[in-house]
Amino acid sequence: MEADAPSSPNPPPAPEEASQEDPSPVRSSSSSSSSFVSAPAAKEAPPEARKVAAAMEAVERDAVAIAESYASLFASLRIALSNVTTTSAENMECLGEVVGRLQESALEASSKGNKYIHSCLRLNEEMRGLESLSIQLKIMRKNIDSLDLAVDRLLHLP
Repeated sequence: MEADAPSSPNPPPAPEEASQEDPSPVRSSSSSSSSFVSAPAAKEAPPEARKVAAAMEAVERDAVAIAESYASLFASLRIALSNVTTTSAENMECLGEVVGRLQESALEASSKGNKYIHSCLRLNEEMRGLESLSIQLKIMRKNIDSLDLAVDRLLHLP
């Protein structure tokens, strides 16, 4: 804060009021640790000026405490955000690996399924060729049964 602040047209609130007001307009700086009124001038100042100086010092202390509190809060938030970001990045890497493995497994299963389907189709085609062979075998069996009956009749003649 600047040294000419006590001469502003609006006097600062009393110390008990300073702690109740919104501290957001007050800003902290490295020069805020210096008092508004030098020590020798404070002894010569009237009682009202001392009250104003005391109120300003209280406001200044509160502003410094608030600034430190905000700095601590922002540092904590930075650390928390860093941890969340790191965890999220690790989770995304893990998810990527899982998705990659799932994709590989799906492709392998699909390949094996296609091989099975092609084998079934080939077998089906081969079975169609066996139908004519089956008909031929049935005809041959009838002929063999007829021949067997004829041989049995010839061997068992009375």
